[in-house]
Order: sequence, then structure tokens, then C-alpha cells
Amino acid sequence: MMLADTATKPHDRLKEFLTDDMAAVNQLIRTRMASDHAPRIPEVTAHLVEAGGKRIRPMMTLAAARLCGYGGDDHQKLAATVEFIHTATLLHDDVVDESGQRRGRPTANLLWDNKSSVLVGDYLFARAFQLMVETGSLKVLDILANAAATIAEGEVLQLTAAQNLATTEEIYAQVIRGKTAALFEAATEVGGVIAGAPDAQVAALARYGDALGMSFQIVDDLLDYGGTSGAMGKNAGDDFRERKLTLPVIKAVARADAGERAFWVRVIEKGDQRDGDLEEALRLMRSHGTLEETRTEALRHAANARGALTSLPDHPLRDMLADLADFVVARIS
Repeated sequence: MMLADTATKPHDRLKEFLTDDMAAVNQLIRTRMASDHAPRIPEVTAHLVEAGGKRIRPMMTLAAARLCGYGGDDHQKLAATVEFIHTATLLHDDVVDESGQRRGRPTANLLWDNKSSVLVGDYLFARAFQLMVETGSLKVLDILANAAATIAEGEVLQLTAAQNLATTEEIYAQVIRGKTAALFEAATEVGGVIAGAPDAQVAALARYGDALGMSFQIVDDLLDYGGTSGAMGKNAGDDFRERKLTLPVIKAVARADAGERAFWVRVIEKGDQRDGDLEEALRLMRSHGTLEETRTEALRHAANARGALTSLPDHPLRDMLADLADFVVARIS
């Protein structure tokens, strides 16, 4: 398939290369999110599914399967499964975080209510498991079920770590592995499994997904202290105002003297934030070099993602996946 020169971003090139597969996945999503008995379900799911997300995760499943030479259509069911799991977690997250906006639009819990968001999220999880069972692969079911458990575990861990200055870098890594990397890893791994790829290739795809997901989340956290709202879809300083302990802050707290620690206790643990506090937080992070260290960590994961692909077959999709790893960190490079 010839790709248009205008498709410059790797996820756009992936989308173009996988046009037929993505059309089938989108149709599956529309069909399976329907309900004959509860019209609220398609109303809520359509609001989020049609909100303009890039569908990176399902594309990773499709790309992994095609890269490994798959010629069937079960990878489309798995791609829809991955998107349903992702959408379900977003519905639940917005309730937990009491969010009012996602992707520039009002959240489902704001337009309807928390009960609808939670229950429709549950419905999508159920639909996801129906789809993955239809592939007939116990290995696929094992991978995606474990990913779903890891995601839930990460969310609960984040609750207990929130606003707690004792949170370590290790706990942070566990949280973002559950929050983001687990589904990235499962998305690519099941693509290789359904294609019947050798174990070494499946393991390489899993490593790629994990490293890409870790890099993706660290970059997102770093951009909150140095990006623009246009670059990341949120306002700079949102994480600070929400008192989230992300990697740059965790590193700064670990190196704080008594006066600096008192500042972090006030703004993070006690939530007593005043004019100029964001600027002071940035000054402390810069003085301890934690923003640059966080950037280095994101770049390391992106390099690991690229490296994991080297044992996979030579294919245009392999190059696009490698470029995707570069694109994730391009805004901080």
C-alpha cells in the first residue's frame, strides 16, 4: 500500500496503512457497544468513542498482528477489545477524578451522572471479554485479563499514593505501568499471539508496548511542567493544582531541605496553594535537575521500545512503530 506524503505523523501513517482493518474495527465497536434494552449505553459510549481519540492502542494490536504475517480477522476483534477496555477505564477514571472535561468535551459523568458512567464502563468491560473469548485463544484471554487486573490495581495504588509525600519512584512506576503501560503492552502482545508468532517475537512486542507506554505517561507528566495546552490537551500546571505526585515532583521532594519540604507539604499534602506556588515548584524542580532527569527517563524508555523491535521482521509497520516511539518523546527531545 502506498502512503500519501501528507501523512507525516507515525500514528497517521499507521492509520492509513491499516485503513481497511480500522474500518472493520470501527464497525465492530459501533455494533458491539449497542444495546437493545438500555439506550443509555450507546448514548454514553458514543459520546466518548466518537470524541476524536487517535485509537493508538487498537492500531498497535493491528500493526503487531500484520507485522507478524497474520492474514485472518481475529486481530480486529482484539483491537476492538483493547479500545473497549481503554474506554471503560476512561469512564471510570473520570468518575474517580471528578473530571469535567476530556479531549476538550464534557465528560460522560458531567453530561449524565456518575452511576451511568460506572455502569456503562462495566458493560464495556463485559463486551471486551465477550470479544476476546470469540477468538478462541486462552493465551489471549490470559494476557488481557491480567492487563485488566493490573490496570485496576494501578488505579487503587494511585488512590493510596495521592498527596502522600512518602510516594517513591518505585510506586510511581507501578502506578503508571497500571495506568498506561499495561494496556499498551497487552495490545501489542496479543497481536503477536493471534498471529502465531514465535515466542521471542511475542515477547519483543510485549517489551515494546510496555516501554512505549511508560515513555508515553512520563512525557505526559513532564509536559505538565513545560508544555503548552495545545501540545498536550490540558493546561500547564494541572497536575500541580490537582496535587498529583508525578516523577519530577517525587524527585524534588526526595532532595528537599527542611524549608523546601515544608513548601511541598503545604501545596501537595495540605492543598494550601497560593499565587506564585507553581512558579516556586518549577524553580525547585529546576534547581534539583528533576525535570531534566525525568526527560532522560522518558527518552530511555523510548529507546528501549525502539530496541525491542530489532528482532521483529523487516516490514514498513516495524518502521512506523519505531517512529511512534520517537514521536512520543519528540516534544521533549
